[in-house]
This record gives sequence, structure tokens and C-alpha cells, in this order.
Amino acid sequence: MASPDRLADPGAALFDGFVTHLVTERRLAAHTVDNYGRDVRQLLELQCEADVMKLSVHDLRRLLARLHAQGLGGRSLARKLSAWRAFFAWLARDHGLAVNPALGLKAPRAPRHLPATLTPDQAAQLLDGDEEGAIGARDRALFELVYSSGLRLAEAVGLSLGDVDLRDRSVKVLGKGARTRVVPVGSAAVTALEHWFAVRDTIAPPGENALFVGLRGRRISPRVVQERLRRRALARGLDVGVHPHALRHSFASHLLQSSGDLRAVQELLGHASLSTTQVYTHLDYQHLAKVYDAAHPRARRK
Repeated sequence: MASPDRLADPGAALFDGFVTHLVTERRLAAHTVDNYGRDVRQLLELQCEADVMKLSVHDLRRLLARLHAQGLGGRSLARKLSAWRAFFAWLARDHGLAVNPALGLKAPRAPRHLPATLTPDQAAQLLDGDEEGAIGARDRALFELVYSSGLRLAEAVGLSLGDVDLRDRSVKVLGKGARTRVVPVGSAAVTALEHWFAVRDTIAPPGENALFVGLRGRRISPRVVQERLRRRALARGLDVGVHPHALRHSFASHLLQSSGDLRAVQELLGHASLSTTQVYTHLDYQHLAKVYDAAHPRARRK
């Protein structure tokens, strides 16, 4: 895909202004800004012969149909629509666009994929056990914290020393949209963090503020976390694909099964919308359905 400087001059100026708006006003995460920018850039390139200020809902509907015919699924199209709505809303606010043509559009329904989770026994198999050396202590603390507090991978690697309060058993997390939340830390994670703090200085240089560091003493990268967790799962005999987000999903599913409090799970996960959290009610139902099928005399298949 072409870079913004290959767009027509008016489109390039609008693109640059929109990206600046996302960064400075909405303060979105860099990953989100990149995605929005890519989707808006594609819109401008595909409509390079037309004035973007004059695009109609019919123009966008034809464009969506074209992308769908090229193989884009409902989830990808919904993401593009979200970016386009934000772009046209910004044009309406700052450039006098009369009507947002993306407001009435909906992407094709995407098949709902339930998140992968571990059972409580599998989570214990993954996390329990003694660790050797500073790297082992770091891994145990990191994975216990992600599972204990339901953190995203980016949130976990972005933590600094001052974000964790072991006395209060809490962690301050910077989530999506620069929203900050404070979540509790379980006793197993507190113990693992205490062990990590006892050996952290053997890896981290003086003045390094990152909570979790790699072998070179700098903030650990998401890729390293993914690989360390994959190796740990294999070493513990887990034959299911385990990735950091699976620990977050497991946290949510296990907490909901125990408490039934969907709103509390939403707050702990940092979801802006309750509908995002409701996927875990489907997981909870699946768990109950399996128990029912196995135990109820009228449910057992002959």
C-alpha cells in the first residue's frame, strides 16, 4: 500500500491532520493509530479520483462490497468502518463536512470465536512449581500477575516499578485509550513478585524503571514473553496452545464462573463496553452445559 505522501495533496493533508488528532487529542495507543491510519489511507487511495468530502453512504457501501469480494471478513470490515467513522467525524468537526456517510453502515456479521482458556487445573499446572534463577523468578512473577489481574500483554510489559503496590496488593495499569485502572493482585502473584524483586537487581541496571526486564536489563519485549510462555507450557506438559492473552481470558472466565458478577469482570478487564465482556458468559454457559451433559440422567447420551 502506498505511503501517505503518494496521496493527492488534499488527501495527504487531511490524512496528516487526522493522525495528529488521534495522537494528540484522542491519545490512542500507537498500535490503534497505525491501524486507523492504514484503513483511512486505504480509503483515500481507493477513492483517489473523488473528493473525500463528497463521498456518500452509497460510495462507502460499494467500497465495502468490493473489499468483501476480495476476501475481507466481517471483523476486518468492521474495523475499517470504525476508522472511517472516526475520520468523517473529524472532518465534520474541523472541516465542515455536513453528514458522516459511515454512520449508517454495518459490516457483515463475523463468526463469533470464543477466546481460548485454560481450566483451573491447567492454570495451576502452568504456574505452580519452583523456579531457578532470576529469569525463572521473573517469568513466574509475570505470568502469575497476568493471570491474577487479567492484564493484556502490552499492559504487563509496560508496567513500571511504581505501578505495583505489594502492601496494598494492587497494580495500576495503563490500558487502551490511555485509560488507567487499579486492579487487585492475588496472594500467589504477590509472593512471586516478592521473589522477583529479591533478584531483579542482578539483571536490571541502576535506574531502570521497568518492572520486568530481559537478559540485557531493559524492558522485556512482548515477543520474548510470548516465547517464554510457549516454552513453559510445553515443559509443563500442556498440549494446548498457550499465549499471554489466554491467561487474561482464563482470569475472566474463572472469575465469572465463581462470582457471576459480569460488571465487576468488565471493570477488572478494563473493557469500555459491557458487550465486550459478555463473550465470557458464553464460555460460562459452555462449562455449565458440559457439567449438565455429564451429570444429568436425562442428558446422558446412550
